This record gives sequence, structure tokens and C-alpha cells, in this order.
Amino acid sequence: MEEKAKLVVTVTECKLISETVKYFQFELIDGSLPEFSPGSHVTVSMQNGELQRSYSLLSAPTNTRFYAIAVHLNETSKGGSHYMHNNVKVGDTLDISEPENYFPLVENSTKKHILIAGGIGITPFLSYLHTLQKGAFDFELHYCFRQPNTAGFISELKEQLGDKLFLYNGAQQQRINIAELMSTIPADSHCYVCGPDSLIDEVIERGKKSFDDEYIHFEKFTESIQTGHAFDVHCKRSNITLRVEEDMSILQALEADARINIECLCRNGVCGTCETTILEGEAEHHDLYLSEEEQQEQSTMMVCVSRARSARLVLDL
Repeated sequence: MEEKAKLVVTVTECKLISETVKYFQFELIDGSLPEFSPGSHVTVSMQNGELQRSYSLLSAPTNTRFYAIAVHLNETSKGGSHYMHNNVKVGDTLDISEPENYFPLVENSTKKHILIAGGIGITPFLSYLHTLQKGAFDFELHYCFRQPNTAGFISELKEQLGDKLFLYNGAQQQRINIAELMSTIPADSHCYVCGPDSLIDEVIERGKKSFDDEYIHFEKFTESIQTGHAFDVHCKRSNITLRVEEDMSILQALEADARINIECLCRNGVCGTCETTILEGEAEHHDLYLSEEEQQEQSTMMVCVSRARSARLVLDL
């Protein structure tokens, strides 16, 4: 797999914007940053590259002076959010990837755009807004959060969007009614959702009753763990056999063992970076990267989300 280009940046701003969300701004040490498309993310390397996490870009896509991200501190953090909140400070140097986009805005459409965000799922939509407002698109942003003191960007969005913004404060028992929302918007509207799996799943389920698949767009920001029976994975090139338990992924088993390094940016079966060749056995595919035909071929799998149908898999690792 071709190694992705890295950008060496300096942290020029770092501040808490809520009790659990921290804002970071990066500038390139030398030169201008690449422009990017709305919905893009970068992957930040930490601990000398041993830890990598992807974060949505908040800044304007055409801004080549700096990039901005926001990181929610997860109480059960596996290291990424904890490291960013507690170790990264102004003046530090970090390696980040060039922007990539698996959640693009459909910019060539004149249809209405409905954005639905849950918690830190607001972040990819902040880069959308630069384009939507500049292009005078017809859109609405629906933002759900548990309580205002742990959510980010509320006051800025109120000032910026006015009656295009709809807030749902869980602390005041306000909950978005997805079924009602879907019934009130034109069926050819583009509907985008990012947030907890429960919100995404509900939007997809309700949306498919009224919309064609091409009008429903989503991005998950948490690692998806598909559970199932335990199985063995034999890595043929490395001659290593690992046990994958019922509640863990192949990627997690590889990371826990630490003898095989495999890159994965999304950890949700979307980006394709962890695609691995199957030498023996049958995979149970849960990714969104391979087509149905490719999944049926059983030649490769995404080890971040897909599992084994058989008791044993042999992979080209």
C-alpha cells in the first residue's frame, strides 16, 4: 500500500470550547496548506506515529493558511482524545495527513440540504457551512446534544445561521423526531447525518422509506465493533496466529499483539486502508467500501469491521 503524504504542522492555537471539546489550529511550517473539499478530515499522528486518529476539518475549505479541528474527550478513550487534550500544546509540531474525504457535500445539486448532527458529529458540517452559505444553498442544520456545557459551537451557530438552525437540548428533554422531519422535507433533498450510531441508524432507516439511497449520506466518528463468534486469524507472512474474541475486531487483535502494524484511518470500514487479502476461510463483511460483488468474491476484507464466518481465517499479513 502506498504511504500517504504527511504534512508537518505547528499547533498555533489550542483552547477548550466546552467542558469536553478542545479546539486546535494547525499551520504548515513552510508554505501553504492544500485546499480541501467540505467534509474532509485529516489523520493526526501521535506518539511517534504509534497512534493515529482522524478528525474532521472545521476551517474554510479554501483557507490555505491554517486547518482547524475539534476533539471531544471520550471518557473511555483508547488514547487519541486523551492524548490531544492532555499532551498537545501551542508550539508543538505534529505530522498530519493530507485531507481526505469520505463524506462529501453534493455541491453540484440545487436540491435542499438537510444536515443532522449529534454531539461531536457537528464537526464535519462546519466546513460544509462555509460552502453552503457562500453558494446561497437551501439548507437546514439540526444539532442534537446532551447538554450545552459539553457541546461546542452553539453560540457561533446561532449567530451565523439564524432560522436555518434547529437545536435539540437533551438536558431539556428535547429530542429530534426523525420520522416527523423526514415527512416534512422534499423527497429529493440531500440528507446528511453524523453522530452516534443510534442517530445514524434511525436516519438511514427512516430515510430509506422516503428517499433514494443516493440522497442519504452519513459518516460515523466512533469505531464500529461488530460482535460475533470468536475465531482464529492466521497471518501467513508473519506466521502468527491470533484469537479474535466475540467483542473485538481483527484490527484490535492485531494492535493488542503489536507484532504486525496495519494502517486504518476510519476504523469503520469506509476508507479502505486496512483492506487485506483473504487466503483461506470466509469473511463476514460489514464494510461500506467493497461492492456486493467484491464481497461475494471473498478475495479481500476490511479487518477493522469485518469478521469470519468460518472458525479460522488465513490472511496475507
